[in-house]
Amino acid sequence: MSFKYKQIMITGGAGFVGSNLAIRLKSDHPEVTIIVLDNLKRRGSELILERLKKYGIDFQHADVRNKADLEGVSGDLIIECSAEPSAQAGINGGLDYLVDTNLGGALNCLNLAAALKADFLFLSTSRVYPFDRIGELSFKETATRFEFNTSAVKSGVSAKGISEDFPLAGVRTFYGATKLAAEYLIKEYIHFKKIKAIINRCGLITGPWQMGKVDQGVVVFWLAAHILGKPLKYIGWGGKQVRDFINISDLYELIKLQLDDFDAHSGSIFNVGGGRDFSFSLLELTKACQKVTGRKIKITDDPATRDGDICWYIGDSSKARACFDWAPRKNITQTLEEINEWAQAHKKFIEAIV
Repeated sequence: MSFKYKQIMITGGAGFVGSNLAIRLKSDHPEVTIIVLDNLKRRGSELILERLKKYGIDFQHADVRNKADLEGVSGDLIIECSAEPSAQAGINGGLDYLVDTNLGGALNCLNLAAALKADFLFLSTSRVYPFDRIGELSFKETATRFEFNTSAVKSGVSAKGISEDFPLAGVRTFYGATKLAAEYLIKEYIHFKKIKAIINRCGLITGPWQMGKVDQGVVVFWLAAHILGKPLKYIGWGGKQVRDFINISDLYELIKLQLDDFDAHSGSIFNVGGGRDFSFSLLELTKACQKVTGRKIKITDDPATRDGDICWYIGDSSKARACFDWAPRKNITQTLEEINEWAQAHKKFIEAIV
C-alpha cells in the first residue's frame, strides 16, 4: 500500500517528539516533503536543528501562537506536537504562554487544517484525566511502589490502568485543561469543518535526544544525573510514585499504523502508553539507572508534594492495541541503555540537561 501523504507539517518539530517523528517519517518515506515548525523556546531545541538538516527536513522558525507564522505553509497532514508540556506550568505564574500555545496554537493549526483539507494528528496528554479523581482511587503501598487496589475497581480504571472512559469531571492542572479544551475543539472541527483527526493521549514518552527535566522528561533527567554524578531528590511519596512510559520508537510504530488507516479511525481518542508492564517508580528507576551506569548518586527525600501531582498513573492502552494490533516493545532497561549510549556520544546534550 502506497503512502497517502505527500507533504507533512509537524509543529513543535524541534522538540523531542516532533523531531523524532519527522526523522523517522523521512527515513521511511524519503520522497515525502516534511516541514517542521518550532519557536525554539525550549532550552536545547536549537541543538536539534543540525540533526534535522542532516535528514533533509525543512525547518521554519515559527510560533503556532501567531497566525502569520502559519501563512504559506502547506501540507496534507498536520502533526500537532507543539506545547508547553509541564504539568506545573501556570500554577505559580502567568498563564498567557501556556494557554496561547496549547489552546490558541491548536486553534490556529485546526484552521490551517480546515483550509488545506489536511488530516490532523493531535498529541494530547494523559493529564486530561483529573488528578483529584485519580487521588481518590485506592492504592496499596509495597516496598518500592504504589499499586492500584484492584479490589476497588471504579468506572474507567482496572488492573490495566486508566482507560479513555475515566470520568473527566474534576481538576487536571492548567496544562491538562488546555489540552482537553483543544480536544473538544478538534471534535467540533471534525463535525462542522469536516476535517479528519485522531487524538493520542500520551503518557510519559522517552528515548535518546530528549532534553529531559524533572517535570517533563524525567527518565533522561534521572539517567543524566547518574552519568554526571549530580544529586537528585524524591519529591513526595518517598520515590514510590509510579508512571508508565513508552519509548519514542514504539510511539512511532503506532503512529505509522494510524497514518496507514487514518480515515477509518478519524474522530477516535486513544490512550498511548506502556501500561503496567512498562511502568516504574522513581525508586525502581534509580535502581535501573545504577545498573546501566554503574554509579550511585546522592538522592534526598522531600516529603512535600506539589499541587497537581499524583502518586500513580498507568494508562490502559487496550483500545489502541486492539485497533492497530500494536504493543510497546522496549522496556525500561532497553530504553535506558539506548539513552546511555546516546548520552556517552553526546555529552554536550547531557550537560545541558543537568
